Amino acid sequence: RGAYKGVLSAALGSAPGAAMFFSTYETAKKVSKSFSGEQEHWTQHAGASSCGEVMACLVRVPTAVVTQNMQVGRYATFTEAVSSTWRSGGISSFYVGFGTTVMREIPFSFIQFPIYEQFKKSWAAWQGKETNPVQGAACGSVAGAIAGGLTTPLDVAKTRIMLEKVEDGAAKRYTGTVQTLKIIHAEEGAAGLFKGLSPRVTWITIGGFIFFGAYEGAQKVLFKTGLW
Repeated sequence: RGAYKGVLSAALGSAPGAAMFFSTYETAKKVSKSFSGEQEHWTQHAGASSCGEVMACLVRVPTAVVTQNMQVGRYATFTEAVSSTWRSGGISSFYVGFGTTVMREIPFSFIQFPIYEQFKKSWAAWQGKETNPVQGAACGSVAGAIAGGLTTPLDVAKTRIMLEKVEDGAAKRYTGTVQTLKIIHAEEGAAGLFKGLSPRVTWITIGGFIFFGAYEGAQKVLFKTGLW
């Protein structure tokens, strides 16, 4: 039962966050291609995904704040977590760690999406036709695993900042991404920066397959109906 603490908040934020990301990603990608004579380049995917992450974090960060505080046992229910977070500082309390999360997500997508798009192109060229949703999901899954492993230190810093509980009158220990990374490295060494590497990569690999599979499938349906 404890393994599913925070699942409601995670579920509620999942669809809106994904919608914000992909609508921004596809729009930014089209705009950037229009400036280059419809020629594709990896920088377009990197830039478009970075824009998508900033917009998605408007949903993801409040979701993560509530979810992670429930997972560590601070709150027993979703409503208690939301109301207590609000009372502690209003809307800004839901955006603790926003900058750090964006700094983690942008490098993640900057790495992941060019790799994902290149894997798809290479697979399509090898088999002589476009990839199907399952193949696209596999490409996204592997790309996510690579990006997830490389950005683990940023995830560690984000988690420390979000979960820090500051007593009344006390100063915050973690005040920014770089400062947090320096503290972790000084006290725990390089290994401390990669705590949780295995579960992070595992879950991103599994989640990425589902995430990109849904994206690829929905994209094909929307293209066929003319809605995209």
